[in-house]
Amino acid sequence: MTAIDVEIDVPFSLRDRAVFVPAAETLVLADVHLGKAAASRVDAPIDDGSDVVDRLDGLLAELEPATVVVAGDLLHSFSRLPRGVERDVARLVETVDESGADLVVTPGNHDTMLAEVFDGETSDEYALADGWVVCHGHEPPQTTAERYVVGHDHPALSIEGRKLPCFLYGPNCYEGADVLVLPSFTRLAAGSTVNGMRSRDFQTPLVRTADAFHPAVVDDSSGETLWFPPLGECRKLL
Repeated sequence: MTAIDVEIDVPFSLRDRAVFVPAAETLVLADVHLGKAAASRVDAPIDDGSDVVDRLDGLLAELEPATVVVAGDLLHSFSRLPRGVERDVARLVETVDESGADLVVTPGNHDTMLAEVFDGETSDEYALADGWVVCHGHEPPQTTAERYVVGHDHPALSIEGRKLPCFLYGPNCYEGADVLVLPSFTRLAAGSTVNGMRSRDFQTPLVRTADAFHPAVVDDSSGETLWFPPLGECRKLL
């Protein structure tokens, strides 16, 4: 798998469904959806809690962030907590604590019962150094920023018949600010195939000009970030 010769100079580093902001020493991930496997009516292929914690532990060891921010939907619940969620949240919190990092959650639309299992720091919008603001992205942000990082839409890119989680980066695409949309951190989310999506198809109000957003995919085998032309061009090429 190769990108279509696109070079983009960005102040962040993309990893396994997450982004590291060196200037803020912060790792951001979105849409963890703990409890999704238990809430599903079909057998899940993986233990979502263990998978999330193990992969996060690897990122913490590699990047050594001072702060970890969950950009919404730590949980997969609305009116009840799926079986095992309390245990999985406790393991995630312990893993971040043991790394020496601080943990912050910006609640998403699935986090209506977050207070039942998480007593750590929360903020609707969390400001980082270097002009970043992190939020879930299901509502318009109230804080002015140079760059926003959000989740919510679970973007994926279809390449040669394969559906892969992808990041979407839109320079100057929301009221003069850059927007970075993260894929879901859980591997149980199918993802929304963005190849043919228009602005109206996105749930987040921060994607107003979808054609201007560059997709990026992290190659599992090499760890290399592969950048593609904006969606408006990708539709003709993929």
